[in-house]
Amino acid sequence: MLNIVIFGAPGSGKGTQSERIIERYKLMHISTGDVLRDNIRRGTQLGQTAKQYIDKGQLIPDQLMIGILADVLDQNRQAAEHGVIFDGFPRTIPQAEALETMLAERGTAVSAVIGLEVPEQELIERILLRGKQTGRSDDNLETVQSRLQVYHNQTSPLREFYVGKGLYHPINGTGDIDEIFASIANVIDKL
Repeated sequence: MLNIVIFGAPGSGKGTQSERIIERYKLMHISTGDVLRDNIRRGTQLGQTAKQYIDKGQLIPDQLMIGILADVLDQNRQAAEHGVIFDGFPRTIPQAEALETMLAERGTAVSAVIGLEVPEQELIERILLRGKQTGRSDDNLETVQSRLQVYHNQTSPLREFYVGKGLYHPINGTGDIDEIFASIANVIDKL
């Protein structure tokens, strides 16, 4: 079973490269944002609880998020038989530790963390361009700078956490999409 965490700042190409990884390695894709929206839409107990936090503008507590991910894995065992790509999770060291525990309870572990590394100015340019192309209201300069600040403060310490575990694989996230994917595939093929 191959469990990949795709890691990088907003605009680093996680979604684009996730699609390619899923296609090539037949992994189940778990996007925490998609999972939360689905649970809220379906009115599940987990979704109702998550909605209470979201409606107040609060972050979902780690244990609730892990509970939701565990439920997704347990409900989709067949889809996850080859492994999972985690997109948007973990975002903090406590979340990474909780993910380790949850996977260990299921007899598996994180296989690798693919870190898409892109200079900040390029991230800003990519996100602003995406906003113009898609009309996403949150892809404006003020919001982008805020999201990058949150990333640097809360999420980037995960890089060192995973480096320390020997799981972090830095990938140059600039340049041609196919070349970036070839670098990713080179790492995954060696696992």
